[in-house]
Amino acid sequence: MSLSGLGSNILTLFTSSNSAVSATTSILNAIYGNGGVTGGGGGNTDPVAALAIAESTQTAGVANEAKQPQVQTAVAGFQKAIASASSVTELLQNPNFMNVLLTANGMADQAQYPALARQVLMSDPSVANSLVNQLKNPSWMNMVTSYQFATQGLAVIQNSSVQATVAHAYAQVQWMNSLNQTTPGLANALSFKDAASSITSVDQILGNATFFTVVTTALGLPETIANLDLSGEEQAVSSRLDISKFQDPAFVQQFTQRYLIMAASQAQSSSTTNLTSLAAQASGLVV
Repeated sequence: MSLSGLGSNILTLFTSSNSAVSATTSILNAIYGNGGVTGGGGGNTDPVAALAIAESTQTAGVANEAKQPQVQTAVAGFQKAIASASSVTELLQNPNFMNVLLTANGMADQAQYPALARQVLMSDPSVANSLVNQLKNPSWMNMVTSYQFATQGLAVIQNSSVQATVAHAYAQVQWMNSLNQTTPGLANALSFKDAASSITSVDQILGNATFFTVVTTALGLPETIANLDLSGEEQAVSSRLDISKFQDPAFVQQFTQRYLIMAASQAQSSSTTNLTSLAAQASGLVV
């Protein structure tokens, strides 16, 4: 396929649902040669097909991941930290606890800022000027309101069902991350697709690392968008995307596939540098 033909198919994929399947196939053929999913012995994996396979095997995959020694060790350290902690301050200073808690809640990237994480988790959302309210980050707010360290102390996290939920979520994240070894971006794609209907504002996208990566990649926005001020970031996204369309499962499916195709083309940039450029040029026509 010529690059001009590839650009036309990228455009078609996100502007006409009737030809989405054929356009996707054509794009994947250009990237992978045959659009097929290869075996585990090496080679490239069709990301759209990989997404479908991952969704169908997720339950078994997560259960198997939970049995892996490294996961069991991490969860055991998490539970031991809770059992031995005499205060919230002591618990939040335990790296074994924080690693599992942050990872399970999709905030693993914040583990590099332990002091900030502790302060946010101990802040009270009912206080107007508390740190969690100042940050205006939906992901932090979700964690703070879920575990209620400021108002309930250790009571919530000491609940065995809460610990089981965190442990399961941790295993799920580890399983999804393992998928990236064969299909770049697949973990983000799964997380995004599951949660896309909950997105009702641009700020939610900007405040969540997974949402931010998927949306900016799918829209062809450069990494330098992170250097803009908040209003600039909001404008860059809102001018290219109608957030309300995330309530449409068909749109979410196509948007997620678009992200995977863009991620795949970026991973193979040495041989397909023009694919990313062509896809980015079509980004304004997604919505």
